[in-house]
Amino acid sequence: MKKRRRNHAIRNIICVTLGIMILITANVFVVSIGKVHFLSGTDLSVYADNQNIVTKKEQALRGEIKDRNGNIIAQDNKTYNIVCILDSSRPSVGKSVAYVKDKEHTADVLSKILRMDREKILDYLSQDKYQTELGLAGRNLSKSVKDEIEASDLTGIEFTDSIQRVYPNNVYASNLIGYAQSDESGNTIGKMGLELYLDSYLRGTDGSRTYQVDKDGYVLPGMKEEKVSAVNGDNVYLTLDSGIQSTLEQSFQTTKEMFNASRAWGGAMEINTGKVIAWGQTPSFNPNTLENIEDYTNIGAQTPYEPGSTLKTFTWAAAINEGKYDGNALGDGNEFCFTSDSKNDPVQTYSEDNYGCIYNARKKKYGQIDLDHGLIYSLNTIAATIQTQYITPETHLEYLKKFGFFSNVNTDGLPESSGLLNFTWPADKLSLSYGQGSTVTMLQLFQAYSSIFSDGTMVKPYFVDSIVDPYDESKVIYKAEKTAVGNPITSDTAKQVQSIMYRVANDEDGSARFYQIPECKILAKTGTTQVADSGSDGNAYETSNTTIISLMAALPADNPQVLVYYAFEGDYNPNAHAQTDATTALLRKVAQTYGFSNGDNATISSQETPQQTITTGTMPDLLNHSLQYADSKLASTGCQTIILGNGNTVIDQFPKTDSSVVSGEKVFLLTDTNAFTMPDLSGWTRKDVSSLWAVSGFGFELSGSGNVISQSVAPGTVVEKGTTIKVEFG
Repeated sequence: MKKRRRNHAIRNIICVTLGIMILITANVFVVSIGKVHFLSGTDLSVYADNQNIVTKKEQALRGEIKDRNGNIIAQDNKTYNIVCILDSSRPSVGKSVAYVKDKEHTADVLSKILRMDREKILDYLSQDKYQTELGLAGRNLSKSVKDEIEASDLTGIEFTDSIQRVYPNNVYASNLIGYAQSDESGNTIGKMGLELYLDSYLRGTDGSRTYQVDKDGYVLPGMKEEKVSAVNGDNVYLTLDSGIQSTLEQSFQTTKEMFNASRAWGGAMEINTGKVIAWGQTPSFNPNTLENIEDYTNIGAQTPYEPGSTLKTFTWAAAINEGKYDGNALGDGNEFCFTSDSKNDPVQTYSEDNYGCIYNARKKKYGQIDLDHGLIYSLNTIAATIQTQYITPETHLEYLKKFGFFSNVNTDGLPESSGLLNFTWPADKLSLSYGQGSTVTMLQLFQAYSSIFSDGTMVKPYFVDSIVDPYDESKVIYKAEKTAVGNPITSDTAKQVQSIMYRVANDEDGSARFYQIPECKILAKTGTTQVADSGSDGNAYETSNTTIISLMAALPADNPQVLVYYAFEGDYNPNAHAQTDATTALLRKVAQTYGFSNGDNATISSQETPQQTITTGTMPDLLNHSLQYADSKLASTGCQTIILGNGNTVIDQFPKTDSSVVSGEKVFLLTDTNAFTMPDLSGWTRKDVSSLWAVSGFGFELSGSGNVISQSVAPGTVVEKGTTIKVEFG
């Protein structure tokens, strides 16, 4: 009995199978002989006679761009374009309707889902054509929107695939990353930046789908189809760190608000590897919208500029490396007037018959000052002295070229400018000693400072860490490696320069003292550069009120691992190096990310040392005013006023009018040119004593470094003109 039932079941299965095979064979037979599709009854003679074969591209997804931690910077999103079939003669399969039959209902549903005007949709649906799209509102739809439309059971609604390149972070190193955009054929092509340079890796290989259709383009079930799968583009990992990069972008906004800066740029790099972990600028652009783009230029690599005092470091490094440097030797901190020799090199002169004079910022005078403090205070006069009296301008230039200036860095295919060297006239050569007259790029500064902050080894900056297979990221197509490009200085020279840069940031009167952060000690060099006025009929610098404010720093100070550079351009502001919120936010983020706040590098906590509130202001014009008037004007600054002489009227002042002054700073008011009562100099800094020297015009002899430990004239003694005052620091 059981056997008989089993045999009966087998016979039923065989019969059903044979029936299906007969139907398929009949369909093929009818199609081949009668030109009729058996399942739908469609006359196929037209498409069969015309070999109506369609080949459509299957677009590959463009590779993803990620940061060093795998966070997405750029990716392709698969989207969908809506297609509405309008021709009522389109053949149906079974009982289903294959065109938009109820246009009113369809417009009602789509207007709500697409948030599109209902009447506009009706206009599209009322066209006398086979099919239509719905304009921009019907393109690049997400999968969730597509699913919602399909769940509405509308007839005649179909979708075609589309690809959209998206950048989740919006403005994020945009002038470096660039953007990719669809061309006329629908391919997404890199148009700028790394998207363009890496296009051959990112693009991938499109696939195809070949199939038969009827005269109206309708695909009939069961017809032949061939498919070649698309191969997606490779994934790219950059060296950027999204946390640090985001802080950099926020710092730009802070700078714009605080200083009304016309532009700002900056970044950070690992010193020993050359990995750039942050890089950006403002103005920039949103690659998702590409609206209101002011400049496509990558400032850090393509825009050379006069770097100012951040280039002085290399003047000192050249002299130290040549064995010609004595940090305790004295130079003229007031002015550097010059003529020239037979080689057209500048020569210092004290004659009134000169070509011109070099001054320090705001024409401050420091008297005779040691060379170390020339860098600590960032003095142009001492930079010129070192270039002309300790080395030569030609030796200085040789070192700058060894550091890679005036040549392309050639990294990761970035478009670059090599900068402009002016080195013909004596003034050109002197200007180079303190970073003006010739131009360099931020990318060159990154490379050059990697030598200063290490053991003298200079490494090439880079942005692309690796390129990997999109289906198996263990398959590495490209892996970047550290590239050492020279040793312009020795390890001993690097350490000596670092020791001076430590004092720039950490001495109480160092020019970078306001950039200190609580996480760790830093090394630093500030820059303040006048931007030449190209439209000026006279002196291009003297007529310009535009400056570039910059900082080059490294942290932690005792073992530099990361360098940070930040710069902005705007109207002159004497407090620019005291209002450092934007830059210190970036420094702190780097320190926190790398854990520099742990261990011996950490500074004393605020619980151990009370925080002092520091305010900045502008020095008023007190000349020819009474001391009572001066007191009223200085009351709000919090400065320490020191009166020199027994007069009642101010005949000279230091700092000069409109200079930046900081609460607690010493302000000197001269009332008598012949005599003054000697103050107690104990604990004064070299800058304090130099200021006293400059405003009084008396003779001083300074020795040692640090703070004042002794003075040859006792406090309270009346000092007359011609007296030499010896001051020792320790």
